[in-house]
Amino acid sequence: MQWPSLWIVAGGWVIGFLIGLTGVGAGSLTTPMLIFRFGLPPAVALGTDLLFASITKATAAWRHQKLANIDWVILRRLAAGSLPGAAVLLAWLYLAHPQTETLGQAIRAVLGYALFASAAANALYPWLADHDVLAAFDLRNTGFGRIATMALGGVLGSLVALTSVGAGAIGVVFLMILYPALRARQLIGTDIVHAIPLTLLAGLGHLGMGSVNFMALGFLLLGSIPGIALGSRMTGVVPDWALRAALAVVLVYAGFSLLRH
Repeated sequence: MQWPSLWIVAGGWVIGFLIGLTGVGAGSLTTPMLIFRFGLPPAVALGTDLLFASITKATAAWRHQKLANIDWVILRRLAAGSLPGAAVLLAWLYLAHPQTETLGQAIRAVLGYALFASAAANALYPWLADHDVLAAFDLRNTGFGRIATMALGGVLGSLVALTSVGAGAIGVVFLMILYPALRARQLIGTDIVHAIPLTLLAGLGHLGMGSVNFMALGFLLLGSIPGIALGSRMTGVVPDWALRAALAVVLVYAGFSLLRH
């Protein structure tokens, strides 16, 4: 392999490891890397990233299920909103052929600041837990929680289909807001598995529009699959506080990555 190819493999490993450990990294890190480091057109980088995320995260699903890191009730609520949201946005892209680059850049800027806020909220989690604040905000068994999760899932699906960002970074934020009592490993596992059908649907939509580079996809997967295997294995042994610290760091870095470009 040539040096650029090796760098893509190395980048895929790092991103795969971060996804496995924190659930964050696919859209917020991969798309900027493909555009600004390796020169892919934005639309092609977007489609390639979405398929990359779906395949990479699928390889970690069994591990997270074995570790009981997946809350299937919450996952179904998210998917009930996110999959239709992504399908509607893809239909709009296909039929209207809008100029989405400017819109996508504006949304990325907003998401960048949102990631900073979510990192701060994540850092406050131990204090909130110690002062019994979280119990009052546990929406798992409420009607509002079900409706809010589906509605926010719809927003998430639209964001992912338009920008590739959100399946991990914003998905984790949604789960922290709606279900703050979830342990870090449950946030990560549920978010990773929910992202599999969402990014696959969005990725296939972009594939149908010819926006996928299969060579770059192959090199990314060559690095990411062993990376995510190691990262997801570590969620079973790393303390909850350390997972939250790692998640906060990655969220901040992802936010800087989005705002820098």
